Amino acid sequence: MRLITIAMDGPAASGKSTIGQRLADALGYLYFDTGVMYRAVAWAALDRGIPIEDEAQVTELARALEIRVEPPTVSDGRQNTILADGEDITWQIREAAVNQAVSPVATYPGVRAALVAQQRRIGGRGGIVMVGRDIGTVVLPEAELKVYLDASLAVRAQRRYREVVERGGTRSLQDVVAEIRRRDEIDSSRAAAPLTQAPDAFYLDTSELDIEQVVQRILTEAMRVAGQGPDGCR
Repeated sequence: MRLITIAMDGPAASGKSTIGQRLADALGYLYFDTGVMYRAVAWAALDRGIPIEDEAQVTELARALEIRVEPPTVSDGRQNTILADGEDITWQIREAAVNQAVSPVATYPGVRAALVAQQRRIGGRGGIVMVGRDIGTVVLPEAELKVYLDASLAVRAQRRYREVVERGGTRSLQDVVAEIRRRDEIDSSRAAAPLTQAPDAFYLDTSELDIEQVVQRILTEAMRVAGQGPDGCR
């Protein structure tokens, strides 16, 4: 089987991170969640007192910030270790303040340009499952397999709420619903690379499926694509 590039998109809490990691493990591929890069920029802006609404300063920060995504260095449930200028910010980028700031940050064309350039270099090598909101449409439009994961707002909110509780958070379910609805609106309506399904993406609604069912469906599709030659013939 040849190595392929898998681009996975979908709205917040649709299961991209969990499914992407499981799929990459099953295939022996690199797992890369591009969303952590935008979260790292948002966290750094908040940490350094840069107003999130100041597009010029946030863009300059994105161009200068050294973001590294590495295999887990601590056994605390993390999928990767995220470093910003050498500082481990793996869990800080999941805090409520970052959740509020990341969507506005991701709308800035300069920020997206700075990070997309890095993402393309990483994804162009094949043997990778890259996860985000514009991977199949903007970052890696030539990916051999594009996947779009979806789920109802209620299901996605319940998933995110469980994550909050497991990490000792105190946000209410109502707050989580409002947060995800807000992110959906921002991500889908932004001028720069809005969240949308690529025309040739493999669409999968995960609302009524468990993790293993989703992984198996995508794995079957990935094996079918990987077993084909460049011209679509085996």
